[in-house]
Amino acid sequence: MTIFIITFIPLNVTAESSQNNDYIIKHVTHVVSIMYNGYILINDTIQVVGQASTDAFLKNFTIGFPREFSPYMIQCFSYDSSHTFQVDLDTPLNGRLGFYGVTINFGKNGLNISNGTTHVFTVIFLLSNNLIKQNVANASSYVVHFPAYPSLTKKVGFFEGWLNLPKGSVYVGGNVARNYSKVNLAAFTYSNASGEVTFTANNDQLMLVDIKELNREMRVGGTGQIEVSDIYHLINKSNVTISSFDVVIPPNASFPKVFDQLGREAPKPKKIGTNRYMVDFTLSAGTGEKAIFKVIYNLPKAYYIKSDGTNFEFTFSIFKELNYFVKEASLTVVLPEGAKIIETENVSKNFYTLSRNVYQQSLAIKSYDIIPFLGNSEVTVKYSYNALWLSFHPTLWIWALAIVGCVVAIVWKRPKAPVSAAVPTVAIRLSSKTLKSFVDSYEKKMKIVKEMESLETRARKGKITRRRYKVRRKTLETRLNTLNKKLSELREKIRAAGGRYNTLMRQLEMAEIELSEAETNIESIRRRHRRGELSMEAYRRLLANYERRRDKAETTIDGVLIRLREEIS
Repeated sequence: MTIFIITFIPLNVTAESSQNNDYIIKHVTHVVSIMYNGYILINDTIQVVGQASTDAFLKNFTIGFPREFSPYMIQCFSYDSSHTFQVDLDTPLNGRLGFYGVTINFGKNGLNISNGTTHVFTVIFLLSNNLIKQNVANASSYVVHFPAYPSLTKKVGFFEGWLNLPKGSVYVGGNVARNYSKVNLAAFTYSNASGEVTFTANNDQLMLVDIKELNREMRVGGTGQIEVSDIYHLINKSNVTISSFDVVIPPNASFPKVFDQLGREAPKPKKIGTNRYMVDFTLSAGTGEKAIFKVIYNLPKAYYIKSDGTNFEFTFSIFKELNYFVKEASLTVVLPEGAKIIETENVSKNFYTLSRNVYQQSLAIKSYDIIPFLGNSEVTVKYSYNALWLSFHPTLWIWALAIVGCVVAIVWKRPKAPVSAAVPTVAIRLSSKTLKSFVDSYEKKMKIVKEMESLETRARKGKITRRRYKVRRKTLETRLNTLNKKLSELREKIRAAGGRYNTLMRQLEMAEIELSEAETNIESIRRRHRRGELSMEAYRRLLANYERRRDKAETTIDGVLIRLREEIS
């Protein structure tokens, strides 16, 4: 066995050395960019030069970073000027410990690395915004940790690193500069691979939030007008309460308006850059709280729609203009009544659905882990449409009025029968004052509940004294009990009106029960997870399920309040 091992090792080293000498890594550009909501985008552009004396092909390539960053890795993909490559995650870095590696597979043919051939390809890593820490005392000061160097299996002839902080922020200091370089970067770089930089930024430059959902609806009118609505679902991850957010809308958009989750119009958004607007919330969101708002704007048909008579082409990009990471996004295109979709281009069949009703068709696209600026190709929807459909609804109204007029004329001319005495009935009429009082009281209740949740969070983190916590909580509970009594009386008055009001109150009660059960279950599984009774996988699965139920209940409550507010107006 000793003779075998002594004989085998040199042969193995020789074979590996021979394989490694087939190419060299000549140049690597390592660009680290911080997006508006704090997620970190790492772009490694790698240039390899072939050294093989005969035809040889590179089938795969391994790159990574220190394993300390692996819990924050969200997504990775690779491409060159003409191909997108398959990426295998969490692969060994030549058997070395302490690294998180990914393997780029160059396909069946691989890259030709015969002597003198050059190939350039790019590897993209997306890391979580949990790597950025906000200063508790100074909310505009941040510290970011990131892989300052890529970990490769071979040395790099020349390495160049760039740190792109949010636009307008100020670099304070750190163990790497905003631009740094190194000649002959060693293989398996680890000890000096962790970068730490301190910088300052304002809310219009950096906002630590998670965008759980972004739902966009594009409605195309019969004359080509395009109305777009974007609904944002945000979770505040910063140390302070936020009351605004920077949104980016497509080029050439006009007349932006903002509405909160209850349908109330918010203050007019302020333009702070090209297609960038600062949106103010009607209700602030504390740490860990959710903020929901809608942005509505118009797009000019000249830039998006082409026509040759009855055939139309509607071309648009899928969230290409964004400057933040979105976990889940949907885009729905609603065509004019009477339009028929002929075909679609650049839409994956796995992520879109076509919906049809009697007169109208729509296209829905679902996407996950949206990274801006990268791979968001333009989508084209080709459809046919006849302009005569513009007169469809007016014609229906004319026919309806004509029929009603004929019926009235016939009834008027018909001989009248003796009218029997009838006992008058009293109908319970619901005043707009009652509805307004109910909606306003319910909104005050929601605000108090949010304030109590924020108070619990601050007390748990030790930001307020126990005595102050008890006094404040007792005050809020007193106000909440008073509102609940008032809401109970108003609810009975509205229910007594019957019809749709009774249905709305029933929907509201069911949603409240569902919301209470979901929040109780969330708190229960958190306690069980802390005690070690639930595995991480089971905890995440149950948490996602209960959060979906909670969000659905909150959406139902918001919908009922919106309908009641419409009744007021």
